Amino acid sequence: MYRCVLKGVEKLHQYEELIKVFLPKGEYEIWSESPEETGSDAEADDDDSLFLANFDGDRDRLRRSLYESLARYTGKRPRWGTLTGIRPVKLAGEIYDSCGFMEDVENILSDRYLVDESKVRLTVETLRYQRQIIGRPPEKSVSVYIGIPFCPTRCLYCSFTSNQVSDDEVERYLEALYREIDYCGENLRRRGLSIESMYIGGGTPTSLDESQLEKLLDRIEASFGLKGIGEFTVEAGRPDTFTEKKLKIIKEAGAGRISINPQTMKQETLDLIGRRHTVEDTVRAFELAKRVGIDCINTDLIAGLPGENAADFRDSLERIWSLGADNITLHTLAVKRGSGLKELDQEYNYKNEELCTEMLDDARLFLTGKGYRPYYLYRQKHTSGNTENLGFCRADSVSIYNVRIMEEAQSILALGAGGISKVYFPEENRLERVANVSNYQIYIDRIDEMIERKEKEFWR
Repeated sequence: MYRCVLKGVEKLHQYEELIKVFLPKGEYEIWSESPEETGSDAEADDDDSLFLANFDGDRDRLRRSLYESLARYTGKRPRWGTLTGIRPVKLAGEIYDSCGFMEDVENILSDRYLVDESKVRLTVETLRYQRQIIGRPPEKSVSVYIGIPFCPTRCLYCSFTSNQVSDDEVERYLEALYREIDYCGENLRRRGLSIESMYIGGGTPTSLDESQLEKLLDRIEASFGLKGIGEFTVEAGRPDTFTEKKLKIIKEAGAGRISINPQTMKQETLDLIGRRHTVEDTVRAFELAKRVGIDCINTDLIAGLPGENAADFRDSLERIWSLGADNITLHTLAVKRGSGLKELDQEYNYKNEELCTEMLDDARLFLTGKGYRPYYLYRQKHTSGNTENLGFCRADSVSIYNVRIMEEAQSILALGAGGISKVYFPEENRLERVANVSNYQIYIDRIDEMIERKEKEFWR
């Protein structure tokens, strides 16, 4: 048992997140005051499982000391060092904006946060590319997210807002959503704000039938106006929801980017995790998208899915590349509360650390060798191997929305159940969150309250 006593620390969770990188729950204890007499000098204590520190006000120094103690105890040195937040590229950007030199960014990530050289290079490379291709957000611009919280089935690892409901329920939801769309469109116009990027996600937006999808996109056009938007994405997601008519509706609405997200190209895994589609459905989805003339196709793959080895992941990657994906996003499986996999295995994340690292390292080499570049990066809690999610693009086809949502330097207007709007205050470089309820039925019943929240908290 690893015992950690942090005297003078009120918010233990800030440091417990670092402990969780090394150890699962049940293998450590953490206190702000020792429940027993442990002495005042941790170095003098013979018990290597004890970490005792008196907080002197330097959080980074305390984290470094805690990291080194955990490294000695476990024999592991996680490559992201003491960083437990999800936005290392944002941190690197803030360091760069304050000092003006990438070399300083590299040194600070390495020395202050103990980030491994490979992750330092990846972070700085991603930041440079983002600044080079899309720069900073335009003044008086926002990005818009619209959520469709429905899927054909629920995946074993899913913890997102995803529901399987009747067509009548979908219609009820859309009617409430139209009210929020109309309200937000009017307020954007009145305040002279432009939309830099729009993202329709979920759930699976293409789980709507053709008529519902067309009506939704028509309503978005009528309320927001889509001309001049730098990027418009519709997350098609499940290959089994594709029809040529739906893709034509998306194309005619002006959406130039879609996502086809099989997560794997191994049929046994698809069956295990609860995906209803086949590998052949994914191939067919690409063929339809190419035929319709979709400009940019993103594909998500997940490293660390149950039962898969490194060769399986490499095979999925090669097959997706051969189908012509413009963006390929590599996710590491994160097992969170609310997912079926979490209920089956509480410690799944700690059992695949080396495997997930091998999968992602190999994938980066393969994709860069094929001319793709990493353009956005984020991390999640509870990922196998304490790794990262990394988006690659070719021919500079970056997703503006993905970069902005991680950069946190622009207001995000989020509509629908589970949507979390973020108001950006540039003078203070901070965000305030304005959340809609995640349950779609409660969203329908309380749509007036959701609109009132935006009136009071977003538009101010």
